[in-house]
Amino acid sequence: MNLQNYMTVRFFGSDSVEIKRSKFIGYAKPVRTQEEAVAFIDEIRRKHRDARHNCYAYVLRDCQQKRYSDDGEPQGTAGMPILDVILKSELTDVCVVVTRYFGGILLGTGGLVRAYTEASQLALQKATPVMMTRCHLVSTTIDYSLYGMVENLMREYETIEQGIDFTDSVTLNFAIDKTKFNSFAEAFTDIVAGKVSLNIIGTKYIAI
Repeated sequence: MNLQNYMTVRFFGSDSVEIKRSKFIGYAKPVRTQEEAVAFIDEIRRKHRDARHNCYAYVLRDCQQKRYSDDGEPQGTAGMPILDVILKSELTDVCVVVTRYFGGILLGTGGLVRAYTEASQLALQKATPVMMTRCHLVSTTIDYSLYGMVENLMREYETIEQGIDFTDSVTLNFAIDKTKFNSFAEAFTDIVAGKVSLNIIGTKYIAI
């Protein structure tokens, strides 16, 4: 699996477009496994049992999987255009399903490609593309006298608060972009004069 930062969507999103009486409803959702993608596709199919087509595409970071289906539309006019939108948007761990209700007017090959492309783009916009950044999860405990300076440093490095505990001292839990950690640690050591350590308790992808 690729351990670099990656783009996906933040949450479920949906939008639709009507072209020559045919309605195209696009759905997009973050998924991490093939099982999640298939479950989402099945969910949309059940929701639109009366639709003529439920076409889809999904891309997963795991083994760089890519799948798509025209679901009865002419070959290359639905699934591939959906997949192409995902790839051109540089997204992964995402599934897009486009449901079509036929309006009685044939759109032609080019018309279908444009319709499925537009519905996919609209759905992905609603799902909100987001960068997932590989972060260290860090914990440290400092004296109150150091809190202001450390807080400013954390703000400078755009750390993400994971919890603060104020007792007889201050325990800080935060996430920081893995690529920024070494530089942050050097600055932190200067502030605390080497008397306090930073404890890496794990790593996690976090939306930045």
